[in-house]
Amino acid sequence: MAHRPTQGSRYALFVTAVHLCGCLSGSAFSGPRAWLLPRQRPRFDRPGDIMVGGSFSIFELSHGTLPDFTAPPAGLQASEVSQWGYRVAQSFVFAIEEINRSAHLLPNLTLGFSIRNSGDSVHGAVYETLSFLTRQEEPVPNYTCQHGSPQAALVGDTRSALSVAMARLLGLYRFPQVSYSSSLPSLSDKIQFPSFLRTLTSDLRSSFAVTQLIIHFRWSWVIILAHDDDFGQQASSLANQELRSAHVCIEDTLHVPSHESSGKIEEIVQKMQKCTARAVLVFLSNANFQIILYGLLGTTVSGQVWVSKGTLHMALALSIPGISQVLHGTFGLLYHSSRAIGFPEFLADLRPSQTPEDTFIKKFWESTFDCTWPHQSGTVREGVQMCSGNESLKNKRYPFQEVSKMDAAYTAVYSIAHALQDVIDRGHQDGKGTDSQHFHPWQLLHALRKVHFKTPDGSEIMFDANGDLVTIFDIFQGQKTPEGVFHLAHVGMIDPQVFSENKMMVHLKEDLQVPSSVCSESCLPGSSQVPRVGAPQCCFDCSRCPEGHFAGQKDMKRCLQCPKEQYSSHSRDHCLPRTESFLAFEEPLGFMLALVALFLSGLAVLVLGVFVKHRDTPVVRANNRTLSYLLLMSLSLCSLCALLFLGRPSVVTCLLRQTTFAVVFTVAISSVLAKTLTVVVAFRATQPGGKIRLCLSPRAPTSVVLIASFMQLVLCGVWLATSPPFPDRDMVSEPQHIVIQCQEGSGTLFLCVLGYLGILAGGTFSVAFLARGLPDVFNETKFLTFSMLLFCSVWTAFLPLYHSARGKSTVAVEIFSILASTAGLLGGIFIPKCYIILLKPERNTPAWLRQGHQAQPDRQSETLHRRCLPRSTPHKFVI
Repeated sequence: MAHRPTQGSRYALFVTAVHLCGCLSGSAFSGPRAWLLPRQRPRFDRPGDIMVGGSFSIFELSHGTLPDFTAPPAGLQASEVSQWGYRVAQSFVFAIEEINRSAHLLPNLTLGFSIRNSGDSVHGAVYETLSFLTRQEEPVPNYTCQHGSPQAALVGDTRSALSVAMARLLGLYRFPQVSYSSSLPSLSDKIQFPSFLRTLTSDLRSSFAVTQLIIHFRWSWVIILAHDDDFGQQASSLANQELRSAHVCIEDTLHVPSHESSGKIEEIVQKMQKCTARAVLVFLSNANFQIILYGLLGTTVSGQVWVSKGTLHMALALSIPGISQVLHGTFGLLYHSSRAIGFPEFLADLRPSQTPEDTFIKKFWESTFDCTWPHQSGTVREGVQMCSGNESLKNKRYPFQEVSKMDAAYTAVYSIAHALQDVIDRGHQDGKGTDSQHFHPWQLLHALRKVHFKTPDGSEIMFDANGDLVTIFDIFQGQKTPEGVFHLAHVGMIDPQVFSENKMMVHLKEDLQVPSSVCSESCLPGSSQVPRVGAPQCCFDCSRCPEGHFAGQKDMKRCLQCPKEQYSSHSRDHCLPRTESFLAFEEPLGFMLALVALFLSGLAVLVLGVFVKHRDTPVVRANNRTLSYLLLMSLSLCSLCALLFLGRPSVVTCLLRQTTFAVVFTVAISSVLAKTLTVVVAFRATQPGGKIRLCLSPRAPTSVVLIASFMQLVLCGVWLATSPPFPDRDMVSEPQHIVIQCQEGSGTLFLCVLGYLGILAGGTFSVAFLARGLPDVFNETKFLTFSMLLFCSVWTAFLPLYHSARGKSTVAVEIFSILASTAGLLGGIFIPKCYIILLKPERNTPAWLRQGHQAQPDRQSETLHRRCLPRSTPHKFVI
């Protein structure tokens, strides 16, 4: 024997192998093994300087009948041929032949191989692996009884259970294994599986990648469909964690049982019919995925987009008639691997006669071309097509070539070859000159973990610390051509090594049409999300942003407030700069008000000129012409003070606006009050020399004006001294403008000033109203009453308008009130007098008064005249 270990190590390895094989016992390898594996096990061997093993599921091994546990189980039978498994085995052969032809990679070595059939069975995989390692048909663990070329590594099998069994077994020997399709997450644990590597990534990494695709599509409403096993639970938990952190809501997580249950499947289908999410994240095996699709056929579920971590699900499920309607638009991931250039041509040229040592090819040929090889007896049954061996695989394309990965073993072989090259090169550098005949597998394992190279098609190959291939994911989408043919189109890629904002980099075609899967439609810019009570956070209603707020992006949680110097646009999606607003002279309204103010002021001056010119006539001399002059000058100033309210407010104009208005109007109203009191006192003075007649002295009316005006001056002085008005920027009144206005300062003093003016006006109106019936020549009392009625009406209407107006409209209302009340006083008191002076001069004579051309009896008027005036001044006061 070539190698004999110690008794302790031999026993430990033997027990481990027995444990891995389950029902295999020590006698199983040398005794009755017929009930485990077929006696004639096909293989495909080719000698070389260094041997590489290959374990492929070419013929599936299965029990003919279910065991009843009353007798040892029947032998495993070789059933149908796996078209895909055999093609993968041929990619293994193609890679080795290509390497042997290479002048740069292992130029002085020839790689040989031994292809074994695992039969998609744990028993078959472990048995054939031990047979390859021990070089015995009836293997005994840890014994090698035949000499031969050194064995480098093993290219592993597919099913997870097989990979775990083989990885545990090969890990004991530190014998390198490179798997081409086992994605079980636990195999990344290098403590349990130190010699296991794979040319793809684990299920968890692909599951994480597919969640990145969901996030990239901005789907916020998703269903998770997971297998009810360790992987399904782990993958769905990972997806839940990643999606929730990205604010994606899971409408429901449905677990498909491992054992087929029609009741459970029907329940899952009913739940899916009730769900509103269009995106379905799939973590299922091929068999379970097809069971769900069968259940959905003929239901009302439509428009759903299936997203799977593997594209093979779709390819295998398309064998179901009519299922392409369900899978239209479905997305799947496929790890990106190197492409074996020339492999399709290699398969097309494959013939049984060229490889007589291949004991698998004849059954594969029969299965592929539906023919039978002629028997040695030469008898041929009627109606049976015979195999000639000249049939071509060129026209027998495997369905969905773009995702079938028939060249899956290609990268694994190249990884082993480059690792061998590194071992040999390192030996030459150390001066040891590594001989291929003294090569140890553990040396290759160390180099294999650090291998980094490019395949002939330019793909970069390297493994991470977990022994998983560092690769990107290709994104495929189920599409239909214009002719109605369903195919899987490459639409993008995901690079797990490149992260942006904690997300994998996802590249998609620009013209890719992606449906939406949301609980609520996106809120457009200008509106914000309002959560629905009792619903997940992805379900919301949209509310338009209020005035002064904006939402510049879609699906904003809340509206943002515009800066003080800006206002929100009509669409509420951005802010615009505010413009300063004040009642300017250049504006049409300001210009018209200024013209009216100047007109009224000029009219008052014109009336004053008329009165001065006709100062000795009865109309002018009536009721104290000095008061008339004072009233006309104050009314002219009242009109002009309206100009202080126009233009941009400044410190000076703010100080003068309200105070000038208050003082000038106080002079005007007190003048009217003095006029009214003079009329009333004149008719009450019945005894010459009495106290009432003292009120008719020339200084009495002037004293009334001075006293009333002085009190207003005191109030205004206190106001200006304590808390004067000042320019202010109003940000509230008009959303689109910054209103430049005068702030009153002390509101209390401002109300005192206005209140005093109001009390004065009210008192004047009351006295005039009470004296309206006194007889006079020129209807003086009636005109005073009417003018004060206009004045009080204007300012009574002003108060509510002033408080309801906003911005520069407030100033416009106040200017209008000033001008309207001024016009009322000017028109009510002086226009009738000007009418008589200018148009009816015959009435403005003493003779006309004596002739009694009045509505009141002339005798009564003359009597009142004599009572009120001394004879020395007969024309001082004319009624």
